[in-house]
Amino acid sequence: MSDLYKLQDPTKQYPQPKFKHQPQAVPGIAAEMMPKPDHGEKSYKGNGRLPHRKALVTGGDSGIGRAAAIAFAREGADVAINYLPEEEEDAKETIALIEKAGRKAVAIPGDLRDEAFCVAMVKQAHKQLGGLDILACVAGKQHATEKIADITTEQFEQTYRVNVFSLFWTVKAALPLMPPGGSIITTASIQATHPSPSLLDYAPTKAAILAFTRALARQVAEDGIRVNCVAPGPVWTPLQTSGGQPDKKIPEFGSETPMKRPGQPVEMAPLYVLLASQESSYVTGEVYGATGGLEVS
Repeated sequence: MSDLYKLQDPTKQYPQPKFKHQPQAVPGIAAEMMPKPDHGEKSYKGNGRLPHRKALVTGGDSGIGRAAAIAFAREGADVAINYLPEEEEDAKETIALIEKAGRKAVAIPGDLRDEAFCVAMVKQAHKQLGGLDILACVAGKQHATEKIADITTEQFEQTYRVNVFSLFWTVKAALPLMPPGGSIITTASIQATHPSPSLLDYAPTKAAILAFTRALARQVAEDGIRVNCVAPGPVWTPLQTSGGQPDKKIPEFGSETPMKRPGQPVEMAPLYVLLASQESSYVTGEVYGATGGLEVS
């Protein structure tokens, strides 16, 4: 694990390609990746920036969601995480890390494609945490398909249900429960503005998230709720090795960036913390890129 707080060359801070071929079944497990992603398990240190806050993180079992959950907890927040039941192995690790930070952890397994579940998830998080003032929507579905002829209507619909519909359902349920000062953080991607040919269904969902974020931010600003977005570039997560990228691209994954490597989940975490904290009190409707030097806009 890299020392996040030591002055160093960022191009060499984390592993560079070439990586091994390592296909996994959906949804993928972080523990089986080589090298293992850095979610901040040992590298992220908290500084009390989110004292007594109450956060719900979707996709909190692994990847960027786990990194955000760990960081929130170490900054002083109690954290509920959502994940698929098949991701229980990773989720248990995240729950243990939140509790090790001395914060309350709530596990909420379930499928975000179900509107009723999204509503129930928000209510459960609010009840068990004793409030809800941070909502980080990180979970996403990504499946690389080379040709439009091979994208089924079912795949297209399911990608939208996970990435866009669940965001709408979750935010709609959360807003009445969030106090002034609350923060909603969405997760888009460089794919929103620079789509890859093999992500024809995924990229438009990320563009939708950008527009949703900007519109909602203006709608709820007068209620004291801020809405912002993190837009990552290539990040080393199980989403990529379980079909998010064609397997042939995994060995060189991230090499197209100016930094010549993929990002690690922990490198996204400080953005989520900033946008969740009162330090960004005058920031809303913004998109923060973390792409290793690739242009977002």
